[in-house]
Amino acid sequence: MRGYDVVMTTGTDEHGVNVERSAKKAGIPESEFVAKMAAQWKALWDELGVQGDEFIRTTDLKHAHTVQWLFKLFRENGYVYPGHYTGQYCIYDNAYVDVKPGEPCPDCGRPTETVTEPNYFFKLSAFQKPLLDFYAKNPNFIQPEARRNEVLSFVEGGLRDLSITRTTLRWGIPVPGEESHVFYVWFDALTAYLSAVGGPNYEKVGYWPADLHLVGKEIIRFHAVYWPAFLMAAGLPIPKQVWAHGWLLMDSAKMSKSLGNVVRPRPIVHVLGMDALRYYLLRETVFGQDGNFSYDALVQRYNSDLANGLGNLASRTAAMIEKNCGAKIPKPGALSAQDNALAKETQTAIGGVIEHYEKLEFSRGLEVIWALISAADKYLTVEKPWSLGESADEQHRRATVLWTTAEVLRIVTVLAHPILPESTAKVWALLGQKGVPGSVDLDGLRWGQLAHGTSLGKSQALFPRIEKAEAIERMEAMEKEEQKAPSPVAATTLAAAPAATGTGTAAAAAPAANEKIGIEDFAKVEMRVGQIKTAERIVGADKLLKLTVDIGTEIRQICAGIAQFYEPEKLIGRKVAVVVNLAPRKLRGVESNGMIVAASVGPEGRPVLAGFPDEDVEIGARLK
Repeated sequence: MRGYDVVMTTGTDEHGVNVERSAKKAGIPESEFVAKMAAQWKALWDELGVQGDEFIRTTDLKHAHTVQWLFKLFRENGYVYPGHYTGQYCIYDNAYVDVKPGEPCPDCGRPTETVTEPNYFFKLSAFQKPLLDFYAKNPNFIQPEARRNEVLSFVEGGLRDLSITRTTLRWGIPVPGEESHVFYVWFDALTAYLSAVGGPNYEKVGYWPADLHLVGKEIIRFHAVYWPAFLMAAGLPIPKQVWAHGWLLMDSAKMSKSLGNVVRPRPIVHVLGMDALRYYLLRETVFGQDGNFSYDALVQRYNSDLANGLGNLASRTAAMIEKNCGAKIPKPGALSAQDNALAKETQTAIGGVIEHYEKLEFSRGLEVIWALISAADKYLTVEKPWSLGESADEQHRRATVLWTTAEVLRIVTVLAHPILPESTAKVWALLGQKGVPGSVDLDGLRWGQLAHGTSLGKSQALFPRIEKAEAIERMEAMEKEEQKAPSPVAATTLAAAPAATGTGTAAAAAPAANEKIGIEDFAKVEMRVGQIKTAERIVGADKLLKLTVDIGTEIRQICAGIAQFYEPEKLIGRKVAVVVNLAPRKLRGVESNGMIVAASVGPEGRPVLAGFPDEDVEIGARLK
């Protein structure tokens, strides 16, 4: 979106009973448990192309300082006081819930516990009128309208003071001078937004207040009631808007692991690619509303819109330019009425798509883009450049038609890039354009900027058409395998967050400490000594390096999530342990054929490569 300073803050929920019980069950310290979970989340986001400028954890010192600083401002302004709280607590959602003893959690349906403990309370009741006044002055602060009405009804019904510390838990950020108190999950988590943009020094950094908080509808109350009240109490600026997206439904019911109706992203990404999943989710559902997921509709969208739409337009345009114009963008002649009509439609589409994006109307923006793709396909069908002869006039006409189509494709590539980052980058390179489509200023995007004489890039497969029944069968089979995954991260669904996997290092895939495997299981893993020949960073992936590794019999390309800890040039020539019999997979569009073995060190899970510094070990030697 143009004109937005966007800092994406995300992190792991490391609070409360869940951490303590899960760590105890795993037989490891809490710090080690959450470090391992955080490493799995980071690895997953690299695999699925989820980018973030900051990854905020409870253990981060700068975050702890920001939380304590905010509490200090509350205290100085008279908005916190000590007391005792008794209520029903859901250990699964880490939240007190408004139910009677013995009643289940209204959100997840699981049992609640009666908890009484000393707390510090935030005077939320003092902000009923300030919040209602703020909503009235800023009618677009909460979107969509249904969520705004929900929040207004809640606040108008009266606000009760809110507990923001816990004393029955050990895991959390301590209150300065009163270390028996640790800050409650929602106070800690919400404060992460400020931690990511400088905390007490937010004014120097310049990213606050945020233009937009994008949240799930089930946590709208925390972002549209508690968070603005916190900021008011501290005398800090309030974000400009909070937008709540809907749920993904399966058979018209919210996805739930307890109901067994979940869909995980990894099988879809493995079969169709991440861009296909992104496109389906944003095209099929009106943003802000609930959407019903269907494998059938997913594959249908893939074939009709991506394979037969964008993919077909790109391949046929490039093929005709290569055949008739020496693989260079041709020079157009005088434009006909048909050419000008398509040019006008394209220029109108630019403004329409940008406007829809600004309003988070992604499905409508994609409708405009794909209408333009259809118009370009129709234009080619009518003009038939392949049927033109070799006279000078016909060659000029063919050149004009192909330039016009390529220019539509260039503009479509820029407009669709936020939704399809990997495939549009391929189209951009195919058109011989420099840089990446995301670097193009949308305000400056207009018809007629495609330079003739530009050499086409290498053709790459975009969206090969896939047999629906076969694709669905493969995804459902992989889904069943995913359901067996023991890791709570690996079992994450589309309805919540993506699932985790390794990114090329083997630090986080070990079984539980008390779990034993047979020698036959270990024998399935083939590890060999490899030597790193080249190493480079992957554009847009802060944590990934692309390596080529000599394993004795061949040179392998392997992606490894070690970029934050190892400089590429210092890895060249280094001998490492390599798992060589893993199935290949794509990470950020780059195929990885193996895994580098590393240890996980310290609370942050820092990878340390396993190597052979003191022995002259032959490349390709097998580890036993």
